[in-house]
This record gives sequence, C-alpha cells and structure tokens, in this order.
Amino acid sequence: MVPFAGWSLPLHYGQGHLQSHLHTRRRCSLFDVSHMPQTRVYGRDRVRFMESLVVGDIAELKPGQGTLTLLTNEKGGIVDDLIVTNTSEDHLYVVSNAGCADKDLAIMRGRAAELQATGSDVHLEVSDNALLALQGPSMARVLQAGLSDDLAKLSFMNSITTTVFGVPGCQVTRCGYTGEDGVEISVPAGRAVELAERLLGVPDVWPAGLAARDSLRLEAGLCLYGNDIDETTTPVEAGLLWTLGKRRRAAMDFPGAAIIMAQVKEKPKRKRVGLTSEGPPIREAAGAASPHSPPCVPMSPGTVTSGCPSPSLGKNIAMGYVEAAHSRAGTALTVEVRKKQHPALVTKMPFVPTQYYTAK
Repeated sequence: MVPFAGWSLPLHYGQGHLQSHLHTRRRCSLFDVSHMPQTRVYGRDRVRFMESLVVGDIAELKPGQGTLTLLTNEKGGIVDDLIVTNTSEDHLYVVSNAGCADKDLAIMRGRAAELQATGSDVHLEVSDNALLALQGPSMARVLQAGLSDDLAKLSFMNSITTTVFGVPGCQVTRCGYTGEDGVEISVPAGRAVELAERLLGVPDVWPAGLAARDSLRLEAGLCLYGNDIDETTTPVEAGLLWTLGKRRRAAMDFPGAAIIMAQVKEKPKRKRVGLTSEGPPIREAAGAASPHSPPCVPMSPGTVTSGCPSPSLGKNIAMGYVEAAHSRAGTALTVEVRKKQHPALVTKMPFVPTQYYTAK
C-alpha cells in the first residue's frame, strides 16, 4: 500500500506487477479507482457551464455518450483532464483526477456561483459512489453474466445506468485507462465491496494495483496528469488537439483559446512523443532527451515525463517532450539515465494497439 493523493492505494497484489499487467492484457483485472472524484452537474444551463471550463463540444454529446476533455486556464495550460458524460438522466457526469480534486472543485463551484448570480440554472453534487474498473479482453464475458442489458450494444465512451450482479443504480461506462476493452462502474459505496467480491470470484478476474495501472496506460500512450500534462502544458504540445471540438475552435470560447489556437496555427515549439530504448529503463525525470550525436547538433533538451520497461513488448518505453523539429517518428535521440547517455528512438504511440470496443 502506498500514499496517493491523500488516499492509501495498493501498488500491487500477491501476483506481482509483471504477472498482473500481462493478466490484464490476456484476461481481465479489477482496479479500485474510487479515489477519482465523481461530480454530477444539474440544471438547464449545465452544458453552458461545462463548456465555459473545458475545450470539448459537450452540447453535441448524445444521451449516454461521454468524451475525454480538458479543463484549461487562461494561459492555455491543462488544469486537469476529465471524462464528461451526458447521462440519459438530467445531469452531466464528470470524473476527474484525485490529485486535482480540490482545485477542480474550487474552479467548478466558483464558476457555478458566477452563473447563478446572473440567473443561470446550474448546481453541483459531489457523489460518494465508489468506482470500480474492470479491464481486459474477458471483461464483456465476465460482466455480461451479471447484466440484463446487452453489452454488445454499448460502445466505447458510452454509459448506461443498470443493475450489476444484483446491485441497482450502477452507472456502467465503457472506458478505462489500460487500452483494453473495459468498463468503469460507479456503484453506491455501501455495496462496492459486495460487487468487487462478486467480480473477483470469477477465476478470470484478478485484483490489480497502481503499478500495473501505470505500465498499462503508458503502453496505451495515455497521459498521467502531473507527469505528462499539467498547467504548463497546452493541448497542442501534449498531442491532445483532438479534444478540441470543431465548433469550440471556431467560437474560441474556452479558457486560453487565443493562446491554444495561435499554437494550432503557428505550430508548438515542443511536442509530446513516445520513446523506445534498450539498456537501463528510462524513468520520468531520468534526464534530458536530445538529438543523437553527429550529424545532429544537440539542441535545448527535452524532458522525459513517464517511463518503464514494457511487460508486453520486452523493451523500455517512455514519453516526454522534445523540440518539434525532432518529434518525427524514427528520430534518433539520446537520453540521460543515471548521468550516462543512452540511445533512444522516437516512436509512434500507442506502443501496444488499443482494443476499444465499437458496437456493430
């Protein structure tokens, strides 16, 4: 168990990190992600409220549909990455990062108060539900046994409210942080242990902790807030331009829009890239990534933000920021690990193909 954003979370269980990671890729694992805040936004002006904070097109979301979006500041920096779902009920459902809980809630409550003062109808409710993530290729078979709804009709980034293994009022969202087909289940806190034990009673399902969660998400090319993105990083630099809705780009009505759209036009000076290497693993803050020795002339260094040995690939993977001129896949770089230079290669992400499910 380790401290994490004010919580005590499992780093790994008895099987160890490597076996847990590979089991998730081959079968499925259960992650307790209840540390992630869940907020419901009510009121007729809830979409306008949300769009005043984030870059995504929330108005275009169909009932039950969600999207990854970014909460930005006036300098174009990423305050947090969120999943916002337009539920089939009368509210938006927002899942955010535990490490950003206090600042996110302060920003959301502040904006809600501003809008309420001008007559707008919006209010927030912080949920005390637990959140369980079931991830891996066996997920659908395991979960379907406890559902009356047909999972084959539930596409990636869509959700339903249903009964799961006898526990009513669960919101099941087909998403996750591993690159595999998976769901996140928002479950009433008083019945979370019951549901978790029911799932773990299936032989295919192992419990998994933070170590596997981190290596799985890195293989999938997904960002960890505070490492790979933060308030000094823009969506353009981070390779997250796809989160900007087309209508929102034209309207330029989100925080930091002028700076972000100027970067879209002029191209950023640095970009987030994937890296592979041999030798010692590249860890976050391991050192600078710079162009390989001659014929390249070393430029100002980049920064490694995440890294680990990939259990699936059997080689070192990492992500970080380099000057845009050196961000093309196949570019040879050197990375400093323990004060020694090692060769690395800019590599397309995801490192391992994602298996997100799209209903036929």
